[in-house]
Amino acid sequence: MTKDLTTGSPMRLLLGFGIPIFFGFLFQQLYNVVDTAIVGQTLGGNALAAVGSTSSISFLVVGFTTGVCGGFSIPVAQQFGARNYRELRRYVTGSLWLCLIVGLLLTAVTVIFCADILTLMDTPQDIYHRAWLYIVTIFAGMPGYFLYNMCAGILRSLGDSRTPVIWLVAASLLNVVLDIVCIVTFHMDVFGAAFATIFSQYVAGLGCLIRLCRGFPILRMEKGDWAWDGKRIRVLCSMGLPMGLQYSITAIGSILIQAAVNHLGTDYITAVTAASKVHMFLCCPFDAMGSAMATYGGQNVGAQKWERLHQGTGACVLLGVIYSAVELGIVWFLGDFLCSLFLDAEAMSLMPLVRQYLLIQTYFAVPLALVNILRFMIQGMGFSPIATLAGVLEMVGRGSMAYLTPLLGYMAACFAAPAAWLLADVFLITAYFLCCRHLRRTAPLLAAVQ
Repeated sequence: MTKDLTTGSPMRLLLGFGIPIFFGFLFQQLYNVVDTAIVGQTLGGNALAAVGSTSSISFLVVGFTTGVCGGFSIPVAQQFGARNYRELRRYVTGSLWLCLIVGLLLTAVTVIFCADILTLMDTPQDIYHRAWLYIVTIFAGMPGYFLYNMCAGILRSLGDSRTPVIWLVAASLLNVVLDIVCIVTFHMDVFGAAFATIFSQYVAGLGCLIRLCRGFPILRMEKGDWAWDGKRIRVLCSMGLPMGLQYSITAIGSILIQAAVNHLGTDYITAVTAASKVHMFLCCPFDAMGSAMATYGGQNVGAQKWERLHQGTGACVLLGVIYSAVELGIVWFLGDFLCSLFLDAEAMSLMPLVRQYLLIQTYFAVPLALVNILRFMIQGMGFSPIATLAGVLEMVGRGSMAYLTPLLGYMAACFAAPAAWLLADVFLITAYFLCCRHLRRTAPLLAAVQ
């Protein structure tokens, strides 16, 4: 039920391990895509703008959750690579304690200050109430995101990338049904879309939790495994919190851009929302590459197989370049059709704005691939605080373009993400080689200690 990434062809292993993760991200995006498509087609452009205006806030909070849980899983992957199952179990239980504490705190804070955040973002009054109703419902369901991401991260650390996908597929199908029932049948407006997403997320999380409890003999807890251990908690926090902050720092830049787009008006919000949904869907392979590299790096560092780090990174970069060309072809020939799924008849006049935004994002697909591959590889190697600095650079890139939006208009919003990716890559390429050099230099010392 586990998969060892420390032996065998890196390309073959990354494909075999990463493809299920890709489908997991694909169906996870389907949550948001289905919500947005049904909202746009049944409730109109105003509701679509309301949901879209909260996307950067959602990315801030949900991204923090994803990052924290991903960071907590890195020591698990390292202990699995080292075949130290006793330590592995104690890191798992430590992750559970931390997710419970952080999840409850984050839920309380976001629900309480939700209205203040929307006000600071200059959310237009004509969509303010719907935007608040949607995002406060998402925030109230944050424990569901923690449950799924925590369990999925642990499963992937053990080499099981299929179980999270299976439950996400089931949850996505459930989400489609609930969207139709809540919005079309019971007329629950944007609250129905948010409720469907949260409920489905809990289903996926519970499914993964059951699999962890029943499917892995090495996770059968022994006496003392559930004890609160300060040393391990500190290790988990040193991995998880920087990854969570990385997502949040990146999202702050997105919030600045969203606020700038909000100032441009509802039409531009609608256009960016439609294009962003399509782009996020097409970027699932890049997200999968990042998650695969985190586990690959963690296991191989745990096994002290330093030479495999470059081999895996090179193989994944090649995959990223190949898919970037495929993505460009998809957008060039099918982009208008895909974007039209999120626009009603009245909003179709915005298609030139939508197309412009989507094409510019796609032209910079290779820099985005490098951001995901190198950042997650560095994190898997155990250097999460260093990788967090890439998030700071992304924030600087997006923030700079947000500052230029009053001068350059919509074009600045279109180039915000590419500017962020390019700045992050300059740092990540250098940081990756320095981290590899550090591991090689300290390898004799680590071997002597063990």
